[in-house]
Amino acid sequence: MIDGSQYTRLHPPADLQQILNRSPRVHIAGTVEDLFHLACGGSDQDSLEVAYTLPDGKRVVEANVARVRNGIAVNYTEPYMRRRDPDCMVIADDKPTDKIRFQDRFGRDFDSLRQQTFAWLAEQELAIFAFCTGRKGLGEDALAVGPANAAFFPLALALLQGILSPEELPDNFLPQTVFYVAPVFRHTFFHGKQVVVHNRWHEAHEIFSYNLYPGPSAKKGVYGSLIRLGEEQGWVTAHCSAVQVVTPYDNIMTIMHEGASGGGKSEMLEQPHRLSDGRMVKGHNRVTGEKRYIEIPRTCELHPVCDDMALCHPSIQQPNGKLWLLDAEDGWFVRVNHITEYGEDPLLEKLTAQPPCPLLFLNIDAAPRGRALIWEHIEDKPGARCPNPRVILPRSIVPDIVNEPVCVDVRSIGIRTPPCSREKPSYGIIGLFHILPPALAWLWRLVAPRGYSNPSIVDSEKMGSEGVGSYWPFATGKMVNQANLLLEQIQQTPHTRYVLIPNQHIGVWEVNFMPQWLARDYLARRGHARFKDDQIAPARCPLLGYALRSVRIEGVRIAQWFLEVHSQPEVGEEAYDQGAAILYDFFREHLREFLAPELSALGRQIIQCCLDGGSVKEYENLLGIME
Repeated sequence: MIDGSQYTRLHPPADLQQILNRSPRVHIAGTVEDLFHLACGGSDQDSLEVAYTLPDGKRVVEANVARVRNGIAVNYTEPYMRRRDPDCMVIADDKPTDKIRFQDRFGRDFDSLRQQTFAWLAEQELAIFAFCTGRKGLGEDALAVGPANAAFFPLALALLQGILSPEELPDNFLPQTVFYVAPVFRHTFFHGKQVVVHNRWHEAHEIFSYNLYPGPSAKKGVYGSLIRLGEEQGWVTAHCSAVQVVTPYDNIMTIMHEGASGGGKSEMLEQPHRLSDGRMVKGHNRVTGEKRYIEIPRTCELHPVCDDMALCHPSIQQPNGKLWLLDAEDGWFVRVNHITEYGEDPLLEKLTAQPPCPLLFLNIDAAPRGRALIWEHIEDKPGARCPNPRVILPRSIVPDIVNEPVCVDVRSIGIRTPPCSREKPSYGIIGLFHILPPALAWLWRLVAPRGYSNPSIVDSEKMGSEGVGSYWPFATGKMVNQANLLLEQIQQTPHTRYVLIPNQHIGVWEVNFMPQWLARDYLARRGHARFKDDQIAPARCPLLGYALRSVRIEGVRIAQWFLEVHSQPEVGEEAYDQGAAILYDFFREHLREFLAPELSALGRQIIQCCLDGGSVKEYENLLGIME
C-alpha cells in the first residue's frame, strides 16, 4: 500500500486529481492483499462497522465487516441492500440512450450532485486503485476511488476485474472508465434507494456508485462500460457462463449458457447435486408428492471458461462458423443460495472453506476470526434466509479453468419457470430442453425473461424482461443497436446450435437446476450429431422451437412428461395452451419495442413472424436451418 502523492502515475482526470490533492489521506492499492488489509481498517483489526454521519447528525450503519479465517465477510444492515435493485441505473449525459436520464427521474441536472460528490470525497480518507476492464487488453484503462472505511467495495471490484500496481503501469496508461463510490448520498439525496449514475463524460466514462452493494456497480458497472465500448466498436459482451464439457469417452463440447440473473449461469459450471446414495432428484411432483430419481454413475468432466460475462471480441473470432469467446472477468460473483447445508456441493464448499487465498463473502453469517461457510446465509428476518448470498472466486483458484478463447458448440438460454397445472396455468410449459432455430434464438435474447422467483434482484414476483441480451439493465445506449449486434453475431456463426432450458419447474414437477445439468450431459454425449426427424417434433407452442420425443442418458430414459409438458396429466393441453398464450403476450409486448427505423430488415421480418404467430418452419426459413 502506497500513501501520499505518488498517484501521478495513475494519470487521473482533472476532477479526480483535485479530489486526491485535497483528501487528508490517500491509500493507493497495488495488490489485492493491500485491500484485504484495509477492509477492516488495518491488518491488525478483526472487524469494522462501515458507518457515516449525515448532515442532520444521524449516524447510518451501512455494513459490518469481519475478518475471517478464509477472507472477509460483509453483511449489510438492510435486507434491501443485499441484492440488486433492477431500476438503479440512470444516465447523466446527453448522448443517445433508451435509459431514463438523471434529470427526468430526479428533476434536476446531475452537475450539482456531481460537484457535491467530489466535495464529499475530498474530505474523506480514500482508497484508490488502477485496473483494466475486460481482459487481455480488450477493454479500457480504469480507476476506482472511494472512502477507505468501505475498502471492501474496491476489494470486490479488484477481485472481479484485477488490479494493477502503480509501479508497473505503462507510461500510456490513460483511464477511460472511472468509478466514484459515495454511499452517503443514498440517504441524503436518493431516499435510501440504490442508484448508479453513468456519465459518459468527454474525459472518461464516469460511474458513480451511491450504494455499497457491488452488484449494480462494481460488477455491472464494469459490464456497462464494456457494453458501451462494444456498441461503439461493433461487438458484444455476452451475459453468460461457458464450460468445456468432457464426456467419459473424451468427447469435448463447449456450451455457452445465457439468460437473466438467476437463469442458471453459475449452475451450468456445477456438477449435478446428488443424494448421499449417489442418486440425483430428477423432479418432485408438487401435486402428487411423487419423486423421480436418475442414476448416472459418471457425469461429464467440467472445465469452466466464464461465469457471467464473456468478451465476443473481433480479435478472437476464428473463421469456422462458430462463436468464440473469452472470459471478461478476473473473478466470479457466485450466488450460493442453493447451498443450504453441508455436503450439497462438496467441491465449492471445500474451495471456499479452505481457499488457497482469502475470499470475499457477502450475506454470509460469520463471526470475526471464525470461518465463513457458504451455507450459513444471513437472515433477512427471523426464519427467512437472504436469497442472495455471494462469494467472489478469483479465476486463479478455480480448478481446471480455461484461460484461452474457446469455440462455442451450443448456446443455451435459461429461464426460471413457475409450476404449471390445470388449476393454475402458467408459462411453466417448457420441457427438459428445446432446440431453437437461430431466428427464434434471437427473439429469446431480445425478450430475455427474468422469470419466476428471481433470487438476485429486489423485484422478483412476476415475469419481467431483463432486456436485450439479458444484459440490458447494465447498458447505457440504444436497445435497437444491441438487437442488431446480436443478430449479426448469430448470422456470422451459423454452425453454433441453440437450445432453451428451464429451471425450477417443468409443469407440476419441481426440478431445481436439474434440466440444464441433464441437458449438458446429454448434448455432450451426442457430440455434433444431427437430430433425426423421429427424435424431435415442433413444440405445441412454436415459441419453444422443437421438443424432444425421446432422451436417453447412459441408457436411462427420460419420461415423456419431462419433455412435452402437455403430456403431464396434471397439466393437459388446455392449461398448456393458456401458458403458451402468456408467453405470446409477453413476447409481443416486448418485441414491439424493437420496431424502430434502425432495426435491420431481417430483424423486422423475424419479429413480424412472431407477431403473426409464425410456425417453427417459418423461423427456419428466415434464418437458415438447424445444423
